[in-house]
Amino acid sequence: MTAAIQARGLGKRYRTYSKDRARTFQEAVLHGLRGLRAGETFWALRDVSFELEPGRMMGVIGPNGAGKSTLLRLAGGVGEPDQGSLEVRGRIGALIDLGAGFHPDLTGRENVYINGIISGLTRQEVARQFEAIVSFSELEEFIDSPLRTYSTGMQMRLAFAIAVHIQPDILLIDEVLAVGDLAFQRKCLDRIAQFKQEGCAILLVTHDISLVEQLCDEALWLRRGRVAASGPAVVVAQAYVTEMRAETQRRTPSDRRVATSPDGTELRLNENRLGSQEMQIERVSLQSAGGNPRAQIDSGQGLRIEIAYTAPQPVPSPIFGVSLTRADGLVCFDTSTASAGLALPALHGQGVIALDFERLDLAGGEYYVDVGVYQKDWAYAYDYHWRVYPLTVRPSPGEKGVLRPPHRWELVEPVPRS
Repeated sequence: MTAAIQARGLGKRYRTYSKDRARTFQEAVLHGLRGLRAGETFWALRDVSFELEPGRMMGVIGPNGAGKSTLLRLAGGVGEPDQGSLEVRGRIGALIDLGAGFHPDLTGRENVYINGIISGLTRQEVARQFEAIVSFSELEEFIDSPLRTYSTGMQMRLAFAIAVHIQPDILLIDEVLAVGDLAFQRKCLDRIAQFKQEGCAILLVTHDISLVEQLCDEALWLRRGRVAASGPAVVVAQAYVTEMRAETQRRTPSDRRVATSPDGTELRLNENRLGSQEMQIERVSLQSAGGNPRAQIDSGQGLRIEIAYTAPQPVPSPIFGVSLTRADGLVCFDTSTASAGLALPALHGQGVIALDFERLDLAGGEYYVDVGVYQKDWAYAYDYHWRVYPLTVRPSPGEKGVLRPPHRWELVEPVPRS
């Protein structure tokens, strides 16, 4: 599938100027034209790479000044990258700075037409969508009143209603989901979910981590313009919250360990290894039913996953989880000790926990075994390894799909010859 948004080594640079520079031409002449030239440059984004597929939603998180809004502006076609490339494929809709193009002396009706056309619709398209826009905003009795008579909340609702009726292929959202009362906010979230189901790719910039966990499939964490972590939304969001807590407590990263997986893949913190590291996964072993190391199996063969862990301090009732994901990101199977009803005691020191599949009926292809250990109420991850352990399932000739369940063909009754 072709990505809706694809960034490769993306970078954006800005120039800084002296705070004492001249503000007018007269000041510049009096000061001998000093201070007009740019001083140093800084990179708002540097070496950012990601892909967003149609029908998926990515949350972009990070502290103020991390480069989130710069990324959104570049995706929206405002400015050009100074490094790398950014390809955006499809019609773009934006929920950014709602109501910026409204005119207070015009009626709501007139503002709908003007903003719809500014957003890329033709007048005929706005006319066809007009009743739906007004109905969504719930402002039918005020639509012919001047906009200056609207409250701020009413203006935001009208602007949101216009924006969500553009029918984009790509939707860019920047901190605008707290629109109106709770019932209207729910309507907005449902509309965004509908966009996603219809195949729209959605890029959400927000400081609300709960929204990322609730709505997004994946997340991109930016720190000082660079990618601090990317991957499944819940895991990256948990890692970000953990990092923020650590900074608040003035913990330094010097105690964090960098390890290597059995196949030689380096475990890089906040890239393919996430979590607080209070409890650590030391080793993951993929084995055949006989206990031999195995990174390739035939469809329908058994598989054993052993996870060796270390808990320097007692950890009450942790949860272990395993996901089998296809190379394109599709989650084929996800399980945990909690979902299986296995309540673990407090763990301390070293140990091993294992997951056995009597048979793995996946279709042939390339997969990843993602493993994690979490706090007992799923509040955050202690350690999570993402796309570190590859698994190849050898296909059966002539079969396609995601699953290969046990099956057989049977001729129940032959058709008599005429």
